[in-house]
Amino acid sequence: MPQKRRDNHNIQMQELDKKYYKIGDVALIVGIPESTLRYWETQFTIIRPKRNAKNIRFYTPNDIEMIRKIHYLVKEKGLKLDAAQAQLRANRDGVDKRFEVVDRLKDIKAQLQQLQQALDNLST
Repeated sequence: MPQKRRDNHNIQMQELDKKYYKIGDVALIVGIPESTLRYWETQFTIIRPKRNAKNIRFYTPNDIEMIRKIHYLVKEKGLKLDAAQAQLRANRDGVDKRFEVVDRLKDIKAQLQQLQQALDNLST
């Protein structure tokens, strides 16, 4: 797993303890451009960050998890936006379970790669 993905994954797993996140933080956590987040807001009614008087977006940890699920469907499974929307509408529980399994497997893979690197460093 590339170092950048692992770092983003660690941010996502360890630091979602704040109540709200700005769009730049969410883009870093999920690993997509801010413009993609803005576009997805227009396409997915389930993404509705709160806004302050200056129209600055504030995402909750739940918003971020939903964005990560959309990212999984669109970027990793290769679904088009309308197909991802249909999946979320028709079978949200199934999507949630698959997403959790894939996310956990990625975490295990990253841990195994770290162990392999540590073993490689010991043998050199």
